[in-house]
Amino acid sequence: METFVKIKSQKDFFAGLAYLVVGGGFAIGATNYQIGTGARMGPGYFPMMIGILLAIIGAVIMFKSTVVETVDGDPIGKWAWKQAVFIIGANLLFGVLLIGLPSFDVPAMGLIVAIYGLTFVASLAGDHFRFKEVFILATILAAGSYFVFIRALSLVLPVWPSFIVG
Repeated sequence: METFVKIKSQKDFFAGLAYLVVGGGFAIGATNYQIGTGARMGPGYFPMMIGILLAIIGAVIMFKSTVVETVDGDPIGKWAWKQAVFIIGANLLFGVLLIGLPSFDVPAMGLIVAIYGLTFVASLAGDHFRFKEVFILATILAAGSYFVFIRALSLVLPVWPSFIVG
């Protein structure tokens, strides 16, 4: 008699595990803020509810992966290391370009430059790099981000490099 649970879909199991871990992390992190009640929500209420919901979804997906039979077990393929490095690197570069890195004397380059940097580095994750298409996309994203975040929402973000605007 076997006492362990057989995973019948690796993809579903690990996707559910990711949801469970991220949701649990958000729920635990939300406890650092005042939760409040449904009628008087505190700053931790929404992250707590989203975290719990994600964790429940993850648990259901993990359970399903042990119950529903798949043809070949839905094995997980190879990790896409190149894509992961470029996408994570693009996001890190965006943060550094947006606000700078004062401890290393890197000045803030602002929203527009950060969007261009993010777009160009992230586009290297694909199989083909087309400069003209990436430039057009970056221009549309930069203009859209400017109008949404600076004009419409009136967020206080550096728009241009700090050495240009002072």
